[in-house]
Amino acid sequence: MVSRNIFAEPIDVKRPPSQIPVREDHPVPRKGISENAPLQTNKFYSNFFLDDQRCPTFTFPYSLAWAGGKGVTASWGMACSHVEASQRVFGKEKFNGASSFYLNPVGIHSLVLSAKELGKETTLSIDSMTAFSARVHLSRDDDSPPDISFPLVQGMAYITAQYNGATPVIQTGVFFKTMTRVTRDLKQNLAKFTFHLEDGATWLMYAWNTKGPPFELRVVNNGLAESKRPFYGIIQVCKCPKNQDAESILDDGAGIYPVSLELTGTARGYEGSYSFNFEIDGHQHGNLYMYALPHHVDSFDRETERRIQNEAQLQSTTKGLATLVKGNHWTMIEPSMPVDMTFAPWDPEKGSVDKLSDHAKNIIHAAAAKEVAQNMIAQSNLDSMYFSGKALAKFAIILYVVKWMLRDGALAHTGLGQLKAAFATFAANEQKFPLIYETAWGGIVSSASYVTGNSGADFGNTYYNDHHFHYGYHILAGAIIGHLDSDWLKQNKDYINVLVRDVANPSAKDKLFPMWRNFDWYHGHSWAHGLYAAMDGKDQESSSEDMMHAYAIKMWGKVSKNADLEARGNLQLSIIARSLQNYYLYKSDNKVQPKQFIGNKVAGILFENKVDHTTYFDPNIEAIQGIHMIPILPSTPFVRNKDFVQEEWDAFFSDGRIDDISNAWKGIIWASYASVEPRKAWEFFSSRSFSPQWLDGGASLTWFMAYSAGKSRVSLSVRALKIRC
Repeated sequence: MVSRNIFAEPIDVKRPPSQIPVREDHPVPRKGISENAPLQTNKFYSNFFLDDQRCPTFTFPYSLAWAGGKGVTASWGMACSHVEASQRVFGKEKFNGASSFYLNPVGIHSLVLSAKELGKETTLSIDSMTAFSARVHLSRDDDSPPDISFPLVQGMAYITAQYNGATPVIQTGVFFKTMTRVTRDLKQNLAKFTFHLEDGATWLMYAWNTKGPPFELRVVNNGLAESKRPFYGIIQVCKCPKNQDAESILDDGAGIYPVSLELTGTARGYEGSYSFNFEIDGHQHGNLYMYALPHHVDSFDRETERRIQNEAQLQSTTKGLATLVKGNHWTMIEPSMPVDMTFAPWDPEKGSVDKLSDHAKNIIHAAAAKEVAQNMIAQSNLDSMYFSGKALAKFAIILYVVKWMLRDGALAHTGLGQLKAAFATFAANEQKFPLIYETAWGGIVSSASYVTGNSGADFGNTYYNDHHFHYGYHILAGAIIGHLDSDWLKQNKDYINVLVRDVANPSAKDKLFPMWRNFDWYHGHSWAHGLYAAMDGKDQESSSEDMMHAYAIKMWGKVSKNADLEARGNLQLSIIARSLQNYYLYKSDNKVQPKQFIGNKVAGILFENKVDHTTYFDPNIEAIQGIHMIPILPSTPFVRNKDFVQEEWDAFFSDGRIDDISNAWKGIIWASYASVEPRKAWEFFSSRSFSPQWLDGGASLTWFMAYSAGKSRVSLSVRALKIRC
């Protein structure tokens, strides 16, 4: 039974299975962190504890960066920035008349919140780290308590600085044009200042003194303003939207700020909901305001929708316009979760399809017999959790087709024995680079980087890159095997659960893993980027493998009879679909991304600060588009709808251009196109001229034919179904 709050209970709290050894060290130091594991590794504030701690953090719509004595201001405080759409830089046109990338400038010090006491000995530390928030501190030296603290929550309307007796200094690298103080306090002990900068922007500053004398500020020069005395209280800065009504809204929220949030959610039938319950602090008068992204606004319930402040919007870096919302509680509704989706091919209109014509069964069976006979152990026992997982999931899907669509129990039984033996290598942790539970950060990682010294081994798994991709494939394979053999499920449940816990732990009651390592509930999709500093923030390349991990969680929840886990998977799939259709997958009517970019049809690599229509491994168009297709699953058409698939095909692969592709992406692209033209896809895969080189290592001819035939749901002619030589 689904709980009243599907986020309330942990998946498990046990130690990882005994075959996974524990070690206390990790190659990445926990710079400025005094808290114990589990610690977040893939969240928006990671740059504050990585490398030199000076790369930006993107809270949307603002960015913050520790100036660290560098930049135009040479300040030791916190630099605050907001970038308008007019400041974006676009790459040259490369495909389909679209810009190859767009990015937002970094290093702009619009306003810097600092203190006279900060200097060359200043240190940055961070605590209160959750899946949704953190608090950053600047101290004059290692031995001193914080002079300024910054509570960080995504979507915050103000950048809030908590002063505890330090002397405020306000700097700018853009330069003051004018600075004025409102003569009358807005609220008790709360002063307001207006800064007009030389770039034409207007920034508002609010100072609430919680004890001691009122805050006073004098302009020293066009780059510096300072207080006359130490200050106890909070200073907030925000950029004022151009709409004249926005300023009064920001005045109402002045002095109030979020410190964290609680995530709750429900699932009833096909409808799911999730809520952000903001924990707030600050002034006793006024209301909390937070910035929502387009996919939030599209899914707000009626009560939250009434609190939207449409007159107060700011541009975000890569997610369109952010809109202010009043109140400390948001609820988003997903009305059409894919509750009935199973392992069978799925269609938005027809649902799951597991019945095939006899002719289709015959041709698919011939392919299945060959693929089941392949060496599953050799194909899966690799030096990569990613590629191993793809192979295991491929064979698991083949066996599902054989058992439930071809109805050949004997062949399925034969193949299942081989697949269980292949999976057993990983369940026993006897693969080439066994997994480790490390206690420095708190998570399951590959031993590859420990052994080789290469931080990029297995795509950076040891450094927490791509865990939802890597483990998602293993979870999916486990779900299908468990569906085929309930006894096996009982024996392997703890192992698969620990992989789920690493990427998608929903509860602080699980003390071994951070909550929601990969999935970002504010952005509506995951971040693949782990413990590496980056000027453009977190990023994710393969949106479709993000979809895969949510589908795997859903199906593992269903098979293991964990109703809350299944419900969360359904909800995540729905949110991912909505988010991707705004930010990753671009139909011609997309209103979120720049018009110069949507001709690319897919993001390529989406960062917090830029979008680059490329991949990390291949600059060719079939790879750039295809990385947002793999793997083809029942959930694929739920995210990649027919209209989008047709537009993408017309842009890059129609009029015979698909025939010029001779690598494994060809099969992926045709399988994707089965959403629109299943008969043509079937004819391609069942053709006598089909070449094995058109199959990706994680894909099978068995599944692609079953997927195409199932989606067409028509009786195909005997001629089209002739068994290939």
